[in-house]
Amino acid sequence: MARWPAPGRCKRRLAAGLGAQRAAAVQQRLQQHTLAVLDQACSRIGVDRRLAVSGVGPKAAGRLLQGPVVLQGQGGLGLRMQRQFGWAFRQGYQQVVLVGSDLPQLAATDLQQAFAALQQAPLVLGPAADGGYWLIGLRQSAPGLFAGVAWGSATVLQQTLERATQLGLTATLLPCRHDLDRPGDLQRWR
Repeated sequence: MARWPAPGRCKRRLAAGLGAQRAAAVQQRLQQHTLAVLDQACSRIGVDRRLAVSGVGPKAAGRLLQGPVVLQGQGGLGLRMQRQFGWAFRQGYQQVVLVGSDLPQLAATDLQQAFAALQQAPLVLGPAADGGYWLIGLRQSAPGLFAGVAWGSATVLQQTLERATQLGLTATLLPCRHDLDRPGDLQRWR
């Protein structure tokens, strides 16, 4: 899942310190990295990839991006993620993994670990150091999983784990990673 890499349409928290133009350039590089990693993982483990974008119209998305591209649609992050899970499970996929596009250290092995974890547990999460998560995977649709989560807060992971427990979903956690949301996050990547 990604935001369109255009000034004012992506990385607003990062843009507050860098400016909209530079933040969009960072988003573009992160998105290219993510797509390269996904392509590598797809060829290694035989999964399909689909890029869900926001902040762009359907014609531009199809014209400017490679591979299967869909729009995330309206609503909060939880609704947009649930929409992607719902579509994939209706298509007959048995395991679905969503990953954000703001993780400079993302590697194909991360995705391999996520799909392997889904063999043992119905839910896999990649915790982020800021209290959110950089990856989520499911073996079945779980619409209530995203209800009531304070997206963008430091308690996203904890709230999601609590919802999972309420829904009877056992979660496997991948290693914690640092995503890139704010200007201070750039220090780690220089």
